[in-house]
Amino acid sequence: MIPLADKAHAFRDLHRRPGTFVMPNPWDVGSARLLARMGFEALATTSAGLAFSSGRRDGTGTRDETIAHVASLAAATDLPLSADLERGFGDAPRDVARAIRLAAAAGAVGGSIEDATGQTGTPLYDVDFAADRVRAAAEAARDLPHPFTLTARAENFLVGRPDLRDTIARLQAYQAAGADVLFAPGLTTGDEIATVVASVDRPVNIVMGLQGAQLTVAELSSLGVRRISLGSALARTAFGAFLRAAEEVHQHGRFDLTSQAIAFREINDQFPPMES
Repeated sequence: MIPLADKAHAFRDLHRRPGTFVMPNPWDVGSARLLARMGFEALATTSAGLAFSSGRRDGTGTRDETIAHVASLAAATDLPLSADLERGFGDAPRDVARAIRLAAAAGAVGGSIEDATGQTGTPLYDVDFAADRVRAAAEAARDLPHPFTLTARAENFLVGRPDLRDTIARLQAYQAAGADVLFAPGLTTGDEIATVVASVDRPVNIVMGLQGAQLTVAELSSLGVRRISLGSALARTAFGAFLRAAEEVHQHGRFDLTSQAIAFREINDQFPPMES
C-alpha cells in the first residue's frame, strides 16, 4: 500500500496542476476497486450511496458507520480518498473538527463539510457560524501530520434556496475560513458555474449527475472547474439498472434486461484472487 502521506500529497497536487480531474464516488469496496482499475486518480465516498447500499435514506448514517466505511474504502485501493462527512455529525465546530480527525485517522486525505442543518425550518446554518465550523475543520486539518484537503460546501441549491448571491457569499466566507476547495452542489447552468469560479480563488468542485447542467469534462474545464465529482450518480445508476431488471422479471416474467449484465468472467476477473 502507498503511504498515507504520499496519497495526501498526490491529492493536493491534483488540485494544483492545470486542467480538470474527475473524482468518482464508489459506494463499496467492489466499486472502489473497479474505478481504480479504470485509471481514475482519486475517489470520494458518497453518504447517499452508503445509505442506499445499507437499505436506508440518505442522511441517516452515524459518525461511526461513516468512519468505518471510509476506512474500508481507503484500504481498498492505492488512490487518495476524500470523505463525504456531511455536516460533521454535530452542530458545534468541535464536532466538525473531530470528524476531520477521525476521517484522517481512517485513511482519508480529504473531506467535505456541508452548511446544511438537516432542519426543515432553518435548512442552512447562519453564514458566520457556518464559517466558524469550516475554520474549526481547517485548524484540525492543519494539525494533522500530512496534508488534508478540506472542501467546504454551500448547500443553498440542494435545500430549495437557489440564491446565487448568497451561495457565493458563503463560499467566500469559507475560503477566508481556510477551506482548500469550494463546492456548491446543484448549480443549474454553465453561467452559474462560471460565476462561482470567477468569484473565488480556490479550486471549485462541481458535481455531475444531478438535475440541471449536464456538461462534459471539456466544457467544465473551459469554465475553470478544477474537480468534478459524481455524488450518488454511479450508485443510482447501478440501482436503477437493478430495479428495472428485477421489475421486468417480477411484472412481466421476462429476462431481457439481465442479458445486458456484464459477463460473469469479465467481472470476476476484475478482482484479485484471495491470498492463501
